[in-house]
Amino acid sequence: MAARRRERAVGRSAEQSRRLGAGEAGLCAANIQQAEPRAWFSRLRKAGGLEMKWRTILLQYWFFLVTYVFTAEAVPIDIDKTKVKNTQPVDSAKIEPPDTGLYYDEYLKQVIDVLETDNHFREKLQKADIEEIKSGRLSRELDLVSHHVRTKLDELKRQEVARLRMLIKAKLDSLQDTGIDHHALLKQFDHLNHLNPDKFESTDLDMLIKAATSDLEHYDKARHEEFKKYEMMKEHERREYLKTLTEEKRKEEESKFEEMKKKHGNHPKVNHPGSKDQLKEVWEETDGLDPNDFDPKTFFKLHDVNGDGFLDEQELEALFTKELEKVYDPKNEEDDMVEMEEERLRMREHVMNEVDTNKDRLVTLEEFLKATEKREFLEPDSWESLDFNEF
Repeated sequence: MAARRRERAVGRSAEQSRRLGAGEAGLCAANIQQAEPRAWFSRLRKAGGLEMKWRTILLQYWFFLVTYVFTAEAVPIDIDKTKVKNTQPVDSAKIEPPDTGLYYDEYLKQVIDVLETDNHFREKLQKADIEEIKSGRLSRELDLVSHHVRTKLDELKRQEVARLRMLIKAKLDSLQDTGIDHHALLKQFDHLNHLNPDKFESTDLDMLIKAATSDLEHYDKARHEEFKKYEMMKEHERREYLKTLTEEKRKEEESKFEEMKKKHGNHPKVNHPGSKDQLKEVWEETDGLDPNDFDPKTFFKLHDVNGDGFLDEQELEALFTKELEKVYDPKNEEDDMVEMEEERLRMREHVMNEVDTNKDRLVTLEEFLKATEKREFLEPDSWESLDFNEF
């Protein structure tokens, strides 16, 4: 039974990451669920010398108008950068932006690519601040982009509207629903202006900004909710399975279940995420450096993998792998890899809350060093893992 549960969990996780990219499961007239992206849309194609501040704006969810600059070497986190020689700069042309998990992900990327080609819009981007983007004032600059760019954007919008109509039709056909106003159903999609399906206007850019911002801001919350549902369904299936067994078999299964829980809980101490003990363990065991030489500034630069001056969410989550491996092993029947990813998310959220003082979802060197001066860094409370937070 446990093996079957694990297969279903893996299948469900894979399906969640695939479903909206393919535009199928979860799409309905009243509700479109988001897929489960592993990271924010924080790796866009290099487009030139945009200033450093745009990386911050990027992860404040005004992200899609900004291109990430890869100007430093990219070295795996288990290699000491101080010992690496003749490293080559990242070839930005080979870097593919990751799937955001949004059901309009492809449309979003294509709009970015087209806007990047307009010099006027790029110049305005460099001078704009967060409020200009958030308020929609920057969207008005769309009226000044070249005719060639506007023509491409118009075509992209027509393609997106056609795709959405096709998905609505496929869903309604599967339900054998007739007599529905398909045009009215387009209202549910808030990332474009459905009233003008043929032209990409400033309203469309404004709506795309706000929709992507809102969707990604609620990502972590939605992911936690999905995990709760997963845990409850797993327990429900276990109890339903027990009902099908004889008294003797049921006792055997319960005994095995308790034994597996006990075995799962028998693991080395998990260090508090972001504490000195936790980071020193990474320094020693992952980086292969002398723990007596631990230096926060060097540690930061070593794990700023893309050399952009920030620790982003992906780089932070990579720091917790060693702790998670103490608790979870994919070879063990008692260890659930879905739970491991939830634990990774909890750790990252905790460190961000403690360290990211300006709440831009990026950790600067200054923020990191200030965090190492706090009492919590040297004498942290014990970390309560998911073992202590059963649903």
